[in-house]
Amino acid sequence: MNDEDVSPKAYPLANTDLSQKLLDLVQQSVSYKQIRKGANEVTKTLNRGIAELIIMAADAEPIEILLHLPLLCEDKNVPYVFVKSKAALGRACGVSRPVIACSVMVNEGSQLKLQIQKMKEEVEKLLF
Repeated sequence: MNDEDVSPKAYPLANTDLSQKLLDLVQQSVSYKQIRKGANEVTKTLNRGIAELIIMAADAEPIEILLHLPLLCEDKNVPYVFVKSKAALGRACGVSRPVIACSVMVNEGSQLKLQIQKMKEEVEKLLF
């Protein structure tokens, strides 16, 4: 993964440490069925108000296919972040294909609630 592949439009971009934590959270969310993969599915979760956190790949080609999501996230007050690799995001989502966007969803009785809250706070620090 080269830094040249990462679009300058991808803001806020998570550092390596935060990216790893985000990908771990995505992996756990998959086992609790609290994840939606793909830009279209992410848009649906945002519109329905069930998205907790949006994670996007900064190396999506072209990046413009994702750039409607940050605007929608800001409208819906949902934190969002970019990670460097769509391949790593795909692996974390448990699929063999690259994933350019995923949404961690709300689930009231979830054991991940605390972890999701911590990650949201860390991502919000990047935004301000």
